[in-house]
Amino acid sequence: MTLFDILPLLAGLAVATFVLTYALRTRPLGPSAWIGAAILSAAFAGWSLYAILTGGPFGFWVEHTRNAWGVQIWFDLLLAASCALVFMVPEARRLGMRPLPWVVLVLCSGAIGLLAMLARILYLKGRTPATTQV
Repeated sequence: MTLFDILPLLAGLAVATFVLTYALRTRPLGPSAWIGAAILSAAFAGWSLYAILTGGPFGFWVEHTRNAWGVQIWFDLLLAASCALVFMVPEARRLGMRPLPWVVLVLCSGAIGLLAMLARILYLKGRTPATTQV
C-alpha cells in the first residue's frame, strides 16, 4: 500500500472515532478545545501546501471535473461547508467576530478556513464566562 492508500484510511478512522466520541460526550468542551481545531487547521494547511507544490494550485479542479464521482465530491464539500457556516456564523457574531473575512477564508481554503474559524469560536467561548454561554 502506498501513502495515498494509507492516509485516507487513517483519516477516515480518526474522523469516525472523533465524531462518535463527541456524539456520546455528555460534558461540554473545555476552554482549551480550540487548540485541537487550530492544530488540525495548521496540519491540513501544510498538507494542502504539499498538494499545491506537487499538483499545482488548481490541481483540485481536475479531480472534481474528472467524472461523476469527482463532481459529487465537489458538491458534497460545498454543501458541508455551507451547513457548517449556517451554524458557525451566528455563533461568531454572538462572540463579536466579523463573519465576512472568515467566510471568504472558507471560500478560498475550505476546511482549513472552517477549522481556523472553529478554533477562534472555541477560543472566544473558552474566554466567555459560563453564565453567558448558550
